[in-house]
Amino acid sequence: MKFIFKIIFSLILKIFSKILKDKPGFIIFQKEIASFFSSLTGYVVIIIFLIANSLFLWIFPGEYNVIDSGYAELGTLFFIAPWVFLFLVPAVTMHSFSEERSTGTIELLFTRPLTINQIVLAKYFAGITLVIFSLIPSLIYFFTVGYFGQPQWNIDTGAFWGSFIGLFFLASVYVAIGIFASSFTDNQIIAFLTAMIISFFIYMGFEAISELEIWGTKGYIIEKIGINAHYKSMSKGVIDTRDLEYFIACAAIFLILTKFILNKKK
Repeated sequence: MKFIFKIIFSLILKIFSKILKDKPGFIIFQKEIASFFSSLTGYVVIIIFLIANSLFLWIFPGEYNVIDSGYAELGTLFFIAPWVFLFLVPAVTMHSFSEERSTGTIELLFTRPLTINQIVLAKYFAGITLVIFSLIPSLIYFFTVGYFGQPQWNIDTGAFWGSFIGLFFLASVYVAIGIFASSFTDNQIIAFLTAMIISFFIYMGFEAISELEIWGTKGYIIEKIGINAHYKSMSKGVIDTRDLEYFIACAAIFLILTKFILNKKK
């Protein structure tokens, strides 16, 4: 398995080297990706993501188990995955700037011919790449359920791909939050906990607040501020540009905040 990941990793680097060969940020991007897969970090994240989802889908009995439910659908995957990412993404991103600050290499990073934007985006896209590595193997669930369903391929393809794309954008926001949390502290544990708390609040907090009676009929406006409302919307199989704009804007806000903090530190 490690050999397969190394092959995919080398292919991705070759593709990005051709696209970004004139971009100074590619060096940082390459360094971040290499650090994920030269240690156990990248493999552990992917394996934990797959094992956690597999246990709920196939092993643990109950309503989330595909076999017990009797339906050829993968709602469990897209219900469990955001919670798994809620822990894994902060664990991956907590070192982004915290480690640079604690080891003193952030000063060296600032002396390179790179803008703050290039540094932030390089680390962000490295985190996104690891998310992609985690999601691609999960496609086996789709083919397994489709193939063994009765009749075969009696599966809501639109809902699956809508949820899959929504999960990617959800994790992308988590990555932006994780990098932001890592930018203002040299303690990786604090960065991890901060990222996890912020991600949890944006994922479920606004939905919980919207249910308070004080909002009356305006509660849905509060709910729309949170991630879950847009994630559930995409899970229906309809890719609404308003949902995509929300995820992109949400990630952009935290990246801009990261840039602001780094400029202050610089």
